[in-house]
Amino acid sequence: MAGQIPDLHAEVRTGTGKGAARQARRDGLVPGVVYGGEAEPFAINIPFNVLLKKLKQGRFLSTLFNLKVEGHDDVRVICRGVQRDVVKDLPTHIDLLRLHRSTKIDLFIHVEFINEEECPGLKRGGVLTVVRPDVELKVTAGDIPEKIVVDLAGLDVGDTITISSVDLPSGAKPTIDRDFVIANISAPSGLRSSDNEDEDDDAPEAEAAEE
Repeated sequence: MAGQIPDLHAEVRTGTGKGAARQARRDGLVPGVVYGGEAEPFAINIPFNVLLKKLKQGRFLSTLFNLKVEGHDDVRVICRGVQRDVVKDLPTHIDLLRLHRSTKIDLFIHVEFINEEECPGLKRGGVLTVVRPDVELKVTAGDIPEKIVVDLAGLDVGDTITISSVDLPSGAKPTIDRDFVIANISAPSGLRSSDNEDEDDDAPEAEAAEE
């Protein structure tokens, strides 16, 4: 099942060249271009505040958007470049690439954990420590998974969940070529403190034995 693809609203930019781009910036807009696919490139403007907010949310370059421009059919795009002011580090231009449904792209997919009530480690007071709340996968633009599901049933304190132990959506592959950690069940803080105290108590006896 494909996840919800966020909309990105833009308007057609009349005129091209540096003059039109400068006027767009004076009007509180960021000029850009949409290219790729079988259609001709066309110039757009995106409201500066909207684009800045999305950039601050992170992972803008690896997020698939549904581009909505009046007078044009909706199209799936991914950003292939954001030019920034060298002094203020604010966006001054954006490049968007059209995607076919069969195009392979790298996207961050959310991780969902289920069956916490059937996890012995959590019942004993253990803590689920999430290392990667999202995992970057290579997926097909027309079949983007909504999430990755991790089943916690049967996991105990000390168990580690790696990418190889998770059933990935059909056709999706991790972009990292190693078995990385997604989450683990760590011991409760009280138990860790008790273990440390036990080690401290044993230390004088060990020193006495050595003497």
